[in-house]
Amino acid sequence: MRVILFCLSLFICSFFLSCKKKTEQSVYDFEQIKEKGELTIITLNSSTSYFIYKEEPMGYDYDLAQDFCNHYGLKLNVKIAENVHKLIEMLNNGEGDLVAFSVPVQNEMKESLTYCGLQQITHQVLVQRANKGDTIVRDVTELLGKEVYVEKGTKYHQRLQNLDSELGGGIKIHAVSEDTITSEDLIEMVAMERIKYTIADEYIAKLNKTYYRNIDISLQMSFDQRSSWVVRKDSPLLAKALDDWFKENDNTPVYRGITKKYFELSKQPFEGDYETPRNLPKGAVSIYDDLFKKHAKGTKYDWCFLAAICYHESRFKNNLTSWAGAAGIMGLMPRTAASLGLTSKDRMNPDLSIGAAVELLDRLDKIFRKIENIQEREKFILAAYNAGNGHINDAQALAHKYGANPFLWEDNVKKYLELKANPEYYNDPVCRSGYFRGGQTIRYVDDVLSTINKFQDIGKK
Repeated sequence: MRVILFCLSLFICSFFLSCKKKTEQSVYDFEQIKEKGELTIITLNSSTSYFIYKEEPMGYDYDLAQDFCNHYGLKLNVKIAENVHKLIEMLNNGEGDLVAFSVPVQNEMKESLTYCGLQQITHQVLVQRANKGDTIVRDVTELLGKEVYVEKGTKYHQRLQNLDSELGGGIKIHAVSEDTITSEDLIEMVAMERIKYTIADEYIAKLNKTYYRNIDISLQMSFDQRSSWVVRKDSPLLAKALDDWFKENDNTPVYRGITKKYFELSKQPFEGDYETPRNLPKGAVSIYDDLFKKHAKGTKYDWCFLAAICYHESRFKNNLTSWAGAAGIMGLMPRTAASLGLTSKDRMNPDLSIGAAVELLDRLDKIFRKIENIQEREKFILAAYNAGNGHINDAQALAHKYGANPFLWEDNVKKYLELKANPEYYNDPVCRSGYFRGGQTIRYVDDVLSTINKFQDIGKK
């Protein structure tokens, strides 16, 4: 009997010790993250959170998470969810450590999640055109009789219906049901004078105002809504580290710079057509013509091709840096320049910058070598120079999937590049580079091709 009791006691002790060891091993909080040396965030592809531009990862949430990792010497890994529901599901499944996306604060979720890190207070706003002569709506009652467009079934649609009911009816609500239309598409439609009004979250509207300066977003349409990053309830040390870091860094130059980059700096391309400066000799288009001719010699590129790219990247000004970090007269990104053997400082040397740009064009020419027609291939090369080849490859893959020609630009790849701003398309398994707003790239291709012709005409004089 004593032997049995001893064995039973031994078994019980062993069971509790193994359970304790298992529990200790299952703990994965900030101490374990630091030991491993890497943090995995889960986020969404979007214009505010995470996207790839010219082959470089960007986004407000991404940049802040990267700065947090830099502070602690951690490597940042990114996992993309298809939607907000998947964000939480992936977090609870242990696929990442942190949801780096603004999740609405809800009491019922506080039992399983800890809201921490980036805290935001936002609300919905009316987006309206503000060109000279436009009448600005200053009060919600002035929307009676007005046509407002929103995505069907969204919170914007619900808010507008509630407001219409509160006012006794009279707002002409257009619920857009097309799957390919997003809230940012509707904002662009306001800016382009195709519709007059839509509704969006303030932070989305603020970012889009950096693309379209002719919109007004001052009228608040809803109560404030708090949102935040989240971690699992069993990661209290990570939550504290994030809270402490944001508290200490929310007014530093780096933090302010990230906020300014996405919500203040203009994303608009240069405006206006080329006009020949008076101090240039006949047949010249810039002070760098000799350099363009030098680097075009022996290549398949006309020097006017290089000059036109330069014009639309920098207007021939060598002291500019774009909101995304492209610099020098050829608008080279830091990572791209480094891959071509240039330092960040080298980008500001016109000779080196043009030489590196030719190398980049050769690289892109090889990527799109299956496009046999040279003029057609140039469109793909220009699009990739502006956006990064990843997004153009995605658009080709989508074109192929949906029965279009992946080697033709007009009405084919161009169409699917524009559709990559929609979740239905950028979440497609054939896409590797995610979200992209292709409108500017499409205009860039058209503008550069037009400028090439102008420069060639000037060069003949």
